[in-house]
Amino acid sequence: MRADLLLDDVEGLDEALAAVDGFDAVLVGGLLRPQPAQAAGLSGLAGAVAGTPLASRVAEAAEKTSAGGGDEGHFVALAAARTALLGSVHDALVARVDEVTGRPAVDAVAASVGSGEERPGNLLVAARGWLCDLARSGWQGIDHDLVGGAAPIVSAMLPDPALRRLATLLDGFAAELAACCPGAALERVPVRRWADLWARALLLTLPGAVSAPAVEPVSGRLLPLGIDVQEHATAVQAQVHGVFEPVDGGRSRLVRASVSAPKPDPVVGAGLWQLLRPHMSLLAAVGEGRAVELDGMPLTAEGDLLWDDARARAGGPADAFTTARVALPAATAFAVSPLDRHPARIAVPVLVEGYGVSNTDDAGDADDVAGGSDAADTVVLDVAGCRLRVDTGRIPAAGPLTGEAVASSGACLGLLRWDAGEFLLQPLAVERTVRKKAVAMHAGAWAGGTTDKAGVRAEKAATDAVTVLRERAGKLLRK
Repeated sequence: MRADLLLDDVEGLDEALAAVDGFDAVLVGGLLRPQPAQAAGLSGLAGAVAGTPLASRVAEAAEKTSAGGGDEGHFVALAAARTALLGSVHDALVARVDEVTGRPAVDAVAASVGSGEERPGNLLVAARGWLCDLARSGWQGIDHDLVGGAAPIVSAMLPDPALRRLATLLDGFAAELAACCPGAALERVPVRRWADLWARALLLTLPGAVSAPAVEPVSGRLLPLGIDVQEHATAVQAQVHGVFEPVDGGRSRLVRASVSAPKPDPVVGAGLWQLLRPHMSLLAAVGEGRAVELDGMPLTAEGDLLWDDARARAGGPADAFTTARVALPAATAFAVSPLDRHPARIAVPVLVEGYGVSNTDDAGDADDVAGGSDAADTVVLDVAGCRLRVDTGRIPAAGPLTGEAVASSGACLGLLRWDAGEFLLQPLAVERTVRKKAVAMHAGAWAGGTTDKAGVRAEKAATDAVTVLRERAGKLLRK
């Protein structure tokens, strides 16, 4: 791993992000009557895509919008330009990660296939209209009446599985906006996040944008590396990163397998695994350190296994660190579809060894950390002269792994991410020396069950909470 490359500048990165930031600032005040400063942000976005196929349309959109005459087509062009710029940032950063890891790069773009059915155009038009009204008002101009306009659109979309992706995005976006109304009273606006949600949702309203990635059945062996637990107030997802070895002896690939479930508020910590346990073939394999034999498992062109327990069975022992040392260096990643090319989605499995450990309080100048950081009390790994910050905030409470364990480790298996201008390492597992022996500690060690006292207590509390909730739900249904 060439960690020193993480400190090198990426050509054009700052300019692309500056153009995105300029446009995002315009959305704060709104596109209805842009001020001169906002007009500069629009022209900056147009200038950033000059020389591309988007150039003429975006230039026209920027000009019309600056004059207060922007329509839905112009807003779509601006959202497309913003998405393309962030896609270029994603590609440049992924190329840098390929250099760092030395793995083969993938040039192809992930293919998508349509469902073959006509989607209700009126719903897409209604969603697009609501999103354009948001852009005209700006984040400082939102109120409950405007935000509430999404509710009937979402309700009409949810019954259609093909529109559920967009409906879920609109529902969550509207909920965030509603919690911040009125916009005029906001002290702090999540500028990049809301612009991301707005642009993505707007492009998903275009015909064909909601098409699914191409899928093919695959057979072979899945070697799990670790679990990334993503928790929301009402849902939880466990995403397993691993190396897939095809049965026909083809090249090994980096894949993901995700399982999710609705989550009631009282269920937290290790109790989350109970909600996901219907998918035991996957979770047990991670928790027990085993491979999974797949037979005809659907795999998308983006590297996501559409998990089906009926197509999986337990394999032999497969230590994650052995997989990382032997199989991971030769594994190739899949391409990413155009709408998913965003720097926040970068999550590349890497193994880091032979590092020193410090924190930003005693590590000297924070600018020496990969990408720069001014956070205090943060674990930092000194890898061959490059100080890589550990994102301890992403370590799930649903496992035994802690920031303290990372600080006392000698090897770390994690996901290399990029956030707010710097590369970060999200730990999935670490190796520590205990009584002269290497002992591994995994974030997903409790996925398939545990005898650990803390894990057992958390699961018992979750069991009690779920039992009470089921009893209450049963009473309500009987009424």
